[in-house]
Amino acid sequence: MGKKLTFLDLFAGAGGLSEGFIKAGFEPVAHVESDTAACYTLRTRMSYHWLASCGKPEFYVKYLKGDLSRTDFYAEVSEKVLGSVINEEIGTATLPKIFHLIDELLDGRQLDLIIGGPPCQAYSLVGRSRDKNKMIGDKRNYLYVYYAEFLKRYRPKYFVFENVMGLLSAKDKDGNPYLAAMIDLFRKNGYETEYEILSSEEYGVLQSRKRVIIVGKRGKDTGFYPVPDKWNPEVNVQEIFCDLPALKAGEGVSGPVQVNPYNGKWQVTADIRNENIPVTLHQARPNNEQDLEIYRIAVELWNSKKARLNYNALPSRLKTHKNRESFKDRFKVVASDLAYSHTVVAHIAKDGHYYIHPDINQNRSITPREAARLQTFPDDYYFESISGVPARTYAFRQIGNAVPVLLARKIADKMKEVW
Repeated sequence: MGKKLTFLDLFAGAGGLSEGFIKAGFEPVAHVESDTAACYTLRTRMSYHWLASCGKPEFYVKYLKGDLSRTDFYAEVSEKVLGSVINEEIGTATLPKIFHLIDELLDGRQLDLIIGGPPCQAYSLVGRSRDKNKMIGDKRNYLYVYYAEFLKRYRPKYFVFENVMGLLSAKDKDGNPYLAAMIDLFRKNGYETEYEILSSEEYGVLQSRKRVIIVGKRGKDTGFYPVPDKWNPEVNVQEIFCDLPALKAGEGVSGPVQVNPYNGKWQVTADIRNENIPVTLHQARPNNEQDLEIYRIAVELWNSKKARLNYNALPSRLKTHKNRESFKDRFKVVASDLAYSHTVVAHIAKDGHYYIHPDINQNRSITPREAARLQTFPDDYYFESISGVPARTYAFRQIGNAVPVLLARKIADKMKEVW
């Protein structure tokens, strides 16, 4: 294969899906995302890739060390690279502007692939359980209609559309399944679609996370689904954290930290490590006495029975969350002896997982860097805030919402094989 295959990422988030395709050798033309903090993360990531390709990664290192402001760092980067991240909400009013910007970035080239999935809240089972209207009428239910507009305009050979398991059962106010409507609309625009449920722990990711991955192909072919190759690395959670400095609640820094020597294989095979770029965002949030008491209960339950804590089983004085029907396991154990953890979710910023270290009993929330490793983001990936001041909440939200990078890479590798 000669030229790199080009792709457009819609509803890009912090770029987990995109990063997997970049690692597989695809070339991003543009990312479209409405969240401003995530767009800064994408700009910083695209800047890193561009600087690395130009042999100038030292500017990225200076930025992570705090020797350059974000403005000064971006000044070292091509304006086209920075402009390839389009901070817009996709809708009728914004489509002409977004199309114009993408057309300029393509500059006459063919777009080979579109990837991305609309925000999952409208389809998720949890989202429906929390919303009094069961998400019926929520505009996010219909964002796939705009996705089809991009297919109509750019006519890529393939597209990859990812979403949560709830998509399989979500229906509109008349009881019609959204998935069937999507498939019908994509077919009307010239694409056959096939889908599979992929569970991330089957592809080397050390957490349990199921996603519906729809692949569309232009034309009328069927039987084209690029089923990724499975990988069971046979490592536990401790191995992916073992080189990070031990912390207690409230300890750590957002800037570079010195990691310990690593003699394992998973971090290398999963392409997590980069010995030339500092590791950042290893900072645990402080915990109040109530959290610490809940952590102690949960850890004792895990150590004695290998059982998860049900939030509703806590003493009444410790149950302060109003919503007790969904997220009953809001305090999740990330234990060192687990083959994989529970899903790392966006609400970790508020609800918190906690980590059991084999040598010191770390009853604390996990750090953004630990969450990023569970999502298989490489250590050189930096998560931005709006202001440029590092913030755990922004980082956790972006990490939690992302597609695990390694899962995306497995999908991308297989797509290149069938191209």
